[in-house]
Amino acid sequence: MKNPLRLHLQTLKCRMLPSLALLVVAYLGTGTAFATPSYGVGYVRVDNGATLMERNAPADWDLVGSRPLAINIKGKVTDDGGQPLPGVSVVLKGSTTGTATGSDGTYALTVPNGNGTLVFSFIGYAPQEVAINERTAIDVRLAPDTKALEEIVVVGYGVQRKSDLTGAVGTVKAETLQERPAASLNQSLAGRITGVNVSVNSGRPGGRSNIRIRGNTSVSVTNNPLYVIDGVILNATGLVNGSTPIDYINPNDIASIEVLKDASATAIYGARGANGVILVTTKRGSQEGGRVNYDTDFSVGVLTRKLDLLNSREFLLVEDAAYLNAQKYDPVGFAGGKYKDPQLKRTNPLLFDANGQPLYDTDWQKEATQKAFTQNHQLSFSGGNAKDNFGVYLGYRNENGLIRESWLKRYSGRFVFDSQLKDWLKVGGSLGYNDQNESQIDPLGGGGIIAMRQVLEALPIIPVKYPDGKWGGNEDYPGMEGGGNPVNIVTDRLYYVKTQTMLGNVYANITLAKGLDLRSTIGTNVINQRTDYYGSRTLNYISRNQGGDASVTSDRYNSWQFENYLTYNRRIADIHSFNALLGLSWQHVDQFSAIARAQSFQDDYFQFNNLGAGANLVASGSSASAYGLNSYFGRVNYGLKDKYLITFTGRADGSSKFGSANRYAFFPSAALAWRVSEEEFLKNIPGISNLKVRASYGVTGNSEITAYQALAGMGNYSVIFNGARTIGIGINRLANPDLQWEKTQQVDAGIELGLFQNRVSLEVDIYRKLTTDMLLSAPVPSSSGFTTVSKNIGSMENRGVEVGLNTANINAGDFSWNTTFNISVNKNKVLALTGGADIFSGRGIIREGEPVGSFFGYVHLGTWGTAEESEAAKYLKKPGDIKYQDTNNDG
Repeated sequence: MKNPLRLHLQTLKCRMLPSLALLVVAYLGTGTAFATPSYGVGYVRVDNGATLMERNAPADWDLVGSRPLAINIKGKVTDDGGQPLPGVSVVLKGSTTGTATGSDGTYALTVPNGNGTLVFSFIGYAPQEVAINERTAIDVRLAPDTKALEEIVVVGYGVQRKSDLTGAVGTVKAETLQERPAASLNQSLAGRITGVNVSVNSGRPGGRSNIRIRGNTSVSVTNNPLYVIDGVILNATGLVNGSTPIDYINPNDIASIEVLKDASATAIYGARGANGVILVTTKRGSQEGGRVNYDTDFSVGVLTRKLDLLNSREFLLVEDAAYLNAQKYDPVGFAGGKYKDPQLKRTNPLLFDANGQPLYDTDWQKEATQKAFTQNHQLSFSGGNAKDNFGVYLGYRNENGLIRESWLKRYSGRFVFDSQLKDWLKVGGSLGYNDQNESQIDPLGGGGIIAMRQVLEALPIIPVKYPDGKWGGNEDYPGMEGGGNPVNIVTDRLYYVKTQTMLGNVYANITLAKGLDLRSTIGTNVINQRTDYYGSRTLNYISRNQGGDASVTSDRYNSWQFENYLTYNRRIADIHSFNALLGLSWQHVDQFSAIARAQSFQDDYFQFNNLGAGANLVASGSSASAYGLNSYFGRVNYGLKDKYLITFTGRADGSSKFGSANRYAFFPSAALAWRVSEEEFLKNIPGISNLKVRASYGVTGNSEITAYQALAGMGNYSVIFNGARTIGIGINRLANPDLQWEKTQQVDAGIELGLFQNRVSLEVDIYRKLTTDMLLSAPVPSSSGFTTVSKNIGSMENRGVEVGLNTANINAGDFSWNTTFNISVNKNKVLALTGGADIFSGRGIIREGEPVGSFFGYVHLGTWGTAEESEAAKYLKKPGDIKYQDTNNDG
């Protein structure tokens, strides 16, 4: 069998190809020589170094063949100690050609030519590129990659090497966030970091979610963490439906997220660090020249599982059975006409035919829901060099909800720049704008009617609309409990929320001396939010009786901050490392809200766009508040031989929210860490890449009370004066000049372990948090004219364990497989309340000795059966009634 012809043509200039000569070579095999004087080709060798050589070629004729395409390369890959490395990826650079080393570290690979480059990569080792240079034997020794330990982590007012951290800090990078696109930052964190619990409290587009870091710390003020974006502190409260400023940040703009969990990490934020701190670093400009990126993703959500509800036939059968049971179990009421024969109700020609059979069989779950299509587009422009760079980031998100008429549209834009003006001066900044529009279902209030509940209660025999266009409703069938038409509700009850946010900062970094820098920053966060509501004149049980109901609410939030801090870094003889931070911060926050509401409209034309068209102005009002903070903070990090680490942190906060006697407080912390893996007795143990133990203690606070809670409140009162009713002003809340921060003490101990060049990493933390001075209402003597006053009297405890395991299983070229597992256990207990009294909230209860969020209610054991009729009668019950557990044995 003849050898195949393999040629790579690099240059071709001729009037006619010497195709005949090439065919001869292909047929005769390798090493064939022939003369073709007219074409200038003197020798051809195929496969073992195929070459087409010119001989007496005309000036306008050139044919050069290349070397053979197949070269077999063998070799062995070892670590820096000479031990073979199995599973190393060996890939020809710029191609998909590759292999992996065997159990003895050897490999064999066939490449197209001898001019390429092999890339050797293995998790835990620095990748290495080796030029082939015609070689058929290439051995490689890989060096350990310390990048994981040298990873830079953002902490409050600075950065640190991950190996130098003494606190509990979780990190998520942009690459990880992109694996699972989400509508909000909170959703992006779900399942990513130990100790961080994300609960979604709404399924609407961009649905709000709550984050709890190591449990709840309060029963009366917020448990939300503090968010800091590029150094700008976000702490707006009172936004629509409990939303927070972070809900309006484009997740695609994020470069990294750091979650500060223990007191060593959060104490730098003092009075606002009790619930943990989430630091968000956004993307900056490119230092590698101009770059344009476009990313898009599409998704669709469907209701994969529906509740098993009755259809029309089943409903009528149940109604017939209920009528017969009523005759048996309530003969007195039955005889008195309490129950109506269903057959007599089935005569309405709009609902039943002449035989009493239903005309409609409505699937309300299908009618009220839709496929939820989502599209997300991100476009960025960036450029620059190591000294000056910029970035422009644009985003658009269009998300539909599973319930009809629910949607979200978000437009976002952000500009960033950094410039090294002088060797001693660097300036930069960012400015982001976000415009988000939402159509929400089930607004707070809204007549108390929830659309999805109506889906469950709406009768299947009722149509969405009658042929004449009139909406159907349960009231069309006699004797049934009223309820709204869910499709009518989501169509004619409008609830639009428009939120515009601006977030920006500028900074100047001045190098005063070697290792000594001064950084000044000015940041702002502005939020304007408008809520438009209109309940149509057709909506029964909601706004029909009011002749339509419209309202417009406007909220404005402004925050400004000015911070200056010095940082000093010094390293002495690779033995001592020293980092110090000293700074001050000023912040001003003001909020304004206004509302107007009207009813009794002549038609639905104007909706909320002309409240003056409503004959009845139900309400109008406004409110405003403002507060300020002055803070001084500092931190000292010291390391001895990169093995023994210590951190001291402190912050003094002053807030105008609190009483005149307690406006300032100091929040300290201390932490120790020991990098055991750097000790001589562990350095040479194979497999152990990193071992660090750490411990910390500190105190943080929670300052998120309302702005004037320490002061006496004023309100309107209706009184009789000179025989006429008059509106006056009086005190409606007692002042408490001793009101202060809720304080949380936290003890944390952790261990970090890395194995096999950190291919396996394990992190375990145990902690205890004790919250004291919780803000509660305390009784006061009736002679004061009031019943309670706000005081710091409660306490609460959180204990927990966190375990995080990460493994890098495969990293072969463009393919990688990593596994992440984490589990967190938190036990919360309320230790003290006012006089030990329970606090009830809806179906929940807060009780000493129980965790926050406990449910309060009867334990349902099922229903009384027919065989239990005599036993049920003892409790004045009958078969079919609900059976409850007697938990306290009082009968």
